[in-house]
Order: sequence, then C-alpha cells, then structure tokens
Amino acid sequence: MTKRIYADHSATTPLRKEVLDEMMPYLTENYGNPSSIYAEGRACKKAVETAREKVAGAIGASPKEIYFTGSGSEADNWAIKGAAYALREKGNHIITSAVEHHAVLHTCKALEKEGFEVTYLPVDEFGMVSPESVKAAITDKTILITIMFANNEIGTIMPIEEIGMIAKEKGVLFHTDAVQAVGMEEIDVRKMNIDMLSLTAHKFYGPKGAGALYIRQGVKVRRLIEGGAQERNQRAGTENVAAIVGLGKAIELATADIAGHKAKLSKLRDAYISRVLKEIPFTRLNGHPTKRMASNANISFEFIEGESLLLMLDMKGIAASSGSACTSGSLDPSHVLLAIGLKHEIAHGSLRVTFGNDNTMEDVNYIVDSLVEIVSRLRSMSPLYEAAVKEGRVKA
Repeated sequence: MTKRIYADHSATTPLRKEVLDEMMPYLTENYGNPSSIYAEGRACKKAVETAREKVAGAIGASPKEIYFTGSGSEADNWAIKGAAYALREKGNHIITSAVEHHAVLHTCKALEKEGFEVTYLPVDEFGMVSPESVKAAITDKTILITIMFANNEIGTIMPIEEIGMIAKEKGVLFHTDAVQAVGMEEIDVRKMNIDMLSLTAHKFYGPKGAGALYIRQGVKVRRLIEGGAQERNQRAGTENVAAIVGLGKAIELATADIAGHKAKLSKLRDAYISRVLKEIPFTRLNGHPTKRMASNANISFEFIEGESLLLMLDMKGIAASSGSACTSGSLDPSHVLLAIGLKHEIAHGSLRVTFGNDNTMEDVNYIVDSLVEIVSRLRSMSPLYEAAVKEGRVKA
C-alpha cells in the first residue's frame, strides 16, 4: 500500500482546496486590520461579516448572534463560564453529562472550585443522555444545561431538540457543544431551542484556529477575553481574518448537501462495522447502533491494547485513534467508554475510525484486512488471551 489512509476525521479534517483558495488573499495582499476605517481595513471587515452571515445561515441563526473565537474549546469555555458568571446571582447549578468533551468537563470542574454545583448526568449503554434525567436534575438554582450534540468518541447523537424544549419550559439556558455535528447533521437553533452553540472550522474541512459561538439574542454572558472592542465588544483580540474567511467558506460547503454527505459516509461506516464484527471475534460496537454520526465507528477489541493497535495500523499506513488516553501520558481509558459501562481492559482495546470525503470502499477493505491480521497477531502475544484460552472461554 503506497498511499496513507486517513481515518481520523473526528480529530481533524484536511483543508479543502476551495477553502484555502478563499483564504489566500487574506494571508497576502488583503492584510488590513478589520477595526481600521481606511479601505484596507474595511475590505477585511466586509470579509469577516460575510463569513458571519454564512455561519448564521448554516445553523438558522442571525448574523448578529455569531461571535468568532479561536477554537471550539474557547467557545465552550466562553459559553459555560460566561453564563455562569452572568447568572450567579440567580443560581449556581449547572447540568452536564458524564461523556462531554474535556473542554466542557474541565470548565465545569474549574467552576466547582469557585462555588458552583455541577450535576454530571449518567448515560445509558449507548452513551445517550435521557431527557427525563435532565428534567429531573433541574432545581430552582439551575442556570445552565450543557449537553453535547454528538459524542466525539462513540458518535452517539443526543436528543437535543427534546432537551432544548425542557430547558425552554423551565427557563434554563441551554448550550450545546456541536463541534462534531456541524456540517454532519441538520441544525436549526430556533427549532431546537438552543441558546448557545459551539463550533470549530477544522472539523468540517476548514482551518485550525477558527471557531464560533452562537449566542441567542437576549442571552447575557460575561466576556471571556478582556481588551479591545472586537466582536461587538464581546471578544477582544484582532480578528484572524483569513481563518474566519476559511470558516465561512468551509461551513458553506459542508452544509450544501448534508444528506448526500451522510449517505456516502454511512455506507463506508456500515460496511466497515459489518466486516469487523463478522470477521474478528470478541469485538463490540460502542455507541448507539442507529442514532450515531455517519462517519463514526468505535469498536472494542478484547484482549489487546489500543496503543499497540494504533502503532501497528500506522506502520501499515493507516491513521486512526484509540479508546485510551495514551497520547496524553495517562494510563486511564476513555471517560466516555467507562461511562457506557465498559471494563477498563476492554475500553483500553478500543479503536475509533472516522471516515471523510476522500475515503473509499477500497480504504475500508484495506483497514479491515489489516485489522484482521494485526488483532490476530496481538492476541497471540497477549497473556489475557492465553489465559482465556486455558480457561476455555476462547477457542485457540
């Protein structure tokens, strides 16, 4: 296999050529500061506002409700901390889930140190938060609900519209981390009663370093970054014009044919899942079987370590990701996989494959063929597998 196969699109996506072409003038001749009133500044200001219109249109919002950030993590921090500080006199209770991205979980943990109370809702075996549990957790001190749109590890899509309705009925702000969902799922912030939504460009073939936060008009949040009056005096710092232009173009392209995009990716995903579960014993699919991202396939392989699996796949030219946090220096498996009830040793042997625009059925077959070989080899060296054979749980 001469070419490399990239199958980790939930981590990041390649920059589309059309997006780069749109960005290039703002990295070269159009270098004005958008806050300046002369022609060069006005040209860049217009480009930023055009991108704002594109982002708003993609999620059913108004342009004046879109604020550009440096990342999805910044957008999550701003939404949660900004709402918490702005509403502190009203209450100090926040509701989230046990399977959120660390940008949400760590922000909530930080707020707990400042006297806020946080409820971390459990999920079912598929990683789904129940709307009933959200409703039951609300108290007269609850000021914010933050539940992700789709899980970055196992792909489960949450019942966002139902949760949004509950939040609206109870008069509680509702934020969703939609970093994985934008460009992959149809999103209408009005219909779904979403008050704040986080997104980032590099998950839908845009540049890294460009994100956005939707804040519904009338919602008051405290600013996260102090300084100048950029972003309507809400987020200080000279705008990254080229990246913002790229975000606008990327979201325009990503939302042009969501149904077609999903149909292509789900075909690849389903073929991959079917072959792996059929051809490799002692495997299980993680996440919801049907209510999941079209690109996502997270499968646990019993009796092996995810890190070894990743390294051997890399040697065969395949880029994917593991269910353990090995790259962070932690020996702990994914908090998401533990939350859905997996044992540590099984969670450690999990592999996330996420397909993208350039993947083909040939890629799928090569990945599965490689896995069949690698898993067999790793299990032959596993003391856990050997013990299972001796105990008669596994046929040698």
